[in-house]
Amino acid sequence: MIYELSKKAENEVRKICDEYEIYISEEKSIELDSRKDELSFAKENIEKGIGIRVIKDNKIGFAFTTNMEKIADTAMQALENTKLNQDDESYEFSSISKVPTIKKTYDKQIKDLSLEEYSEFLKDIINKSIESGCEVTGAGFSAEEMKSLIINSNGVSIENEGTGYGVGLSVTIQKDGKIATAYNSESSRFFDIDGEKLANEVCNLSKNSLNTKSIETDNYSVVLDYYAATGLLQTFMSAFDGENVIRQRSILQNKIGEEIVNPSLSIIDNPLLEKGMNTCKCDGEGTPSQKTKLVKDGILNSFIYDIYTANKANTKSTSNGYRNYLTTPKISLSNLCLEFKEMTDISEIDNGVLTTSVLGAHTANPISGDFSVEASNAFKIKNGELIEPINKAMISGNIFELMKTCEGLKSKIKQYGPYILPKLLVHNLKVVGQ
Repeated sequence: MIYELSKKAENEVRKICDEYEIYISEEKSIELDSRKDELSFAKENIEKGIGIRVIKDNKIGFAFTTNMEKIADTAMQALENTKLNQDDESYEFSSISKVPTIKKTYDKQIKDLSLEEYSEFLKDIINKSIESGCEVTGAGFSAEEMKSLIINSNGVSIENEGTGYGVGLSVTIQKDGKIATAYNSESSRFFDIDGEKLANEVCNLSKNSLNTKSIETDNYSVVLDYYAATGLLQTFMSAFDGENVIRQRSILQNKIGEEIVNPSLSIIDNPLLEKGMNTCKCDGEGTPSQKTKLVKDGILNSFIYDIYTANKANTKSTSNGYRNYLTTPKISLSNLCLEFKEMTDISEIDNGVLTTSVLGAHTANPISGDFSVEASNAFKIKNGELIEPINKAMISGNIFELMKTCEGLKSKIKQYGPYILPKLLVHNLKVVGQ
């Protein structure tokens, strides 16, 4: 069906324009949500759409539709929208090149799994949490099957398909007038998520967060758990965005070849990663996926680009132009791997703090890297041991300075959003007790 639509769209666009790109996607999803410990929402959805871009006289136009009977109108609207844009020779569509092979992105059992089975899976997580003495404040589950096809006037024709599952759990616990909350989530390309383990981890975190103690304001070595790390890394990685570099909004501009992080650390954007949540044959422009070594042994090696920004920078796309049918391509990470040559054990930390997540990471200055955030589910570390939970505390610093000495903590490698990483250990971070 998706190929039939692409041919129909191509025939219509060819009538009015020589340079075109057609992006079609179809998503089938199931979503479940609970209000406290009762399932309150279940939704099965099929969404299909088509986005059309055209180039006319060096001007680009875009339009989209979910009505497959209006493809011709959509193509004409895209052409009309070129009149709203300026002449720019950097607009270009991808060319034919070898398409890579990817592995473990599609779970065949999604065809056989039912809404009832998913509901039982989520109910089991909720019940396990209750058995552990926690009150469930919210839980959710999603399963998605995705297909997309991109074709253009240069002969490109690439299809991507994949599946994805995700579950999130939020709990609270009260004891002796004290209250604590906790949250975590897991995602996978396959329906292999260990729901019982997730429930145990979240409940244990909430229990361990009771009876908080104050902490003395000082500089500490701070362990950033996965959520805390990814929250701050968003600011750091925005400096690798090719558009920010071109617009001189990146502190890393003109630093290619310089050491910017711990020499033990390499950072790779890898859309070819086996079982990666964002693994695909090509990006949203039809540029075949490629691994990009952004940082090698601490040295800045590359930024990330889509076709337009790459042309502006007189370089090549790094296959980081992602989109859906509703949007034009935008520079985004795929599977960002933080790889450390050496990892530090928590036993080596004499005096420190572990924070599970941070609140307010979005307020960090994207250019300077300065941040001030609230630590959540945080614990004091003494002689390599978590000794007590701490009251709410503010943590402040500069992410670009921290990354110069950042270490990987010996821990499981996990993927949260585009980030694939261990827990991180940063030094000399200001922790303000409350």
